[in-house]
Amino acid sequence: MPEVQNVTKKYVEMNKEELEKELVKLKAEYKKYQEMELSLNMARGKPCREQLDLSMGMMDTLSSDADLSCEDGTDCRNYGVLTGIREAKVLIGAMMENKPENIIIYGNSSLNVMYDTVSRAYTHGVMGNTPWCKLDKVKFLCPVPGYDRHFAITEYFGIEMIPVQMTPTGPDMDEVERLVASDESIKGIWCVPKYSNPQGYSYSDETVRRFARLRPAARDFRIFWDNAYGIHHLYDDDQDYLIEILEECKKAGSPDLVYKFSSTSKITFPGSGIAAIATSLNNLEEIKTQLGYQTIGHDKVNQLRHVRFFGDLDGMKEHMRKHAAIIRPKFETVLNALERDLKPCGIGSWTNPKGGYFISFDAPEGCAKAIVDRAKKAGVTMTGAGATYPYGKDPHDSNIRIAPTFPSVADLKLAMDIFTVCVRLVAVDKMLKEMN
Repeated sequence: MPEVQNVTKKYVEMNKEELEKELVKLKAEYKKYQEMELSLNMARGKPCREQLDLSMGMMDTLSSDADLSCEDGTDCRNYGVLTGIREAKVLIGAMMENKPENIIIYGNSSLNVMYDTVSRAYTHGVMGNTPWCKLDKVKFLCPVPGYDRHFAITEYFGIEMIPVQMTPTGPDMDEVERLVASDESIKGIWCVPKYSNPQGYSYSDETVRRFARLRPAARDFRIFWDNAYGIHHLYDDDQDYLIEILEECKKAGSPDLVYKFSSTSKITFPGSGIAAIATSLNNLEEIKTQLGYQTIGHDKVNQLRHVRFFGDLDGMKEHMRKHAAIIRPKFETVLNALERDLKPCGIGSWTNPKGGYFISFDAPEGCAKAIVDRAKKAGVTMTGAGATYPYGKDPHDSNIRIAPTFPSVADLKLAMDIFTVCVRLVAVDKMLKEMN
């Protein structure tokens, strides 16, 4: 394995001759990695095999001779129970910090629930308002960097996306408040409020309360609150806390303002978890009307399996500690590599999250695409540069999402060695071109 060539001087302090020598070293190092013909994948935030193995006991909670009846006598093998069994609502409600009566349990994917929610507003409107498909213009606010699959949904429906800058305390709320109050065509905003994708930021109390106090020009404006990482902490003794948005909206006199989404996708099996929406009773009634045409009910056997596997929220939290023990060393591997290889050079910046699934890296402006391309040619596949912005267009060509969870620690160490060499190589090359 090639050795990392450390530097003792920041690149901005180097003269042209020093940079040229550094470029020669980096190119030689990069070529050695290419010759290894590697195939390492850091493209998406997938749980690794060891994480999936944690939930294998769930397969033993139900058997052919098990009683598949709920506490109220409902037979989970049959049709019915449109909004989910009571036990599942209690369990997921505890995870989401919401009352069971404010929750609908769906199938395996919260992304599917979000798509349905946008689709319903697009074709039939929100609470008697004009369907979005009949309006001249529909817009959504998109905190950036953000989640590419959120942006893909709104792009699919032809909804114009307006970037809003993220900060360590959440979206720029001055800008959010100004935009939603002044433009009736703005119908929603995407949010990942805890351990955000990709930075791992969590919204401050003030940010959550400002969201709850929004006074949109559009009566059918909704906050799409994707709390995907609500209990996905990396550390027992250092965790972010998020105040509950539905309760804050109720206090602010706007109980219908928010749709809150969550799932067990990165808790149990991503392809076989359960998803949920929590919202006001008014919103729920409208959703149930549409849902009655779409399905007779989701997989109640799977709902019961989850309930019996975890028992309660404490069981979930203990399960998540096991997840953290597996992925925490991976986050630390990434951060250690960035600190070791890039900090001395004075190039790039990155987040240091306390939970979630990602680390956000900002390369020197104009370098992200070239870095990702270099990494791929050396055998490391990463999330495409620009993916964290609407339409895949990062105006600064700077942000790169690092997903540490899927590779092994050994593979991750190698992948990060390659990544940091690519960052340095592209940065030095850019500096020399600017000098010339």
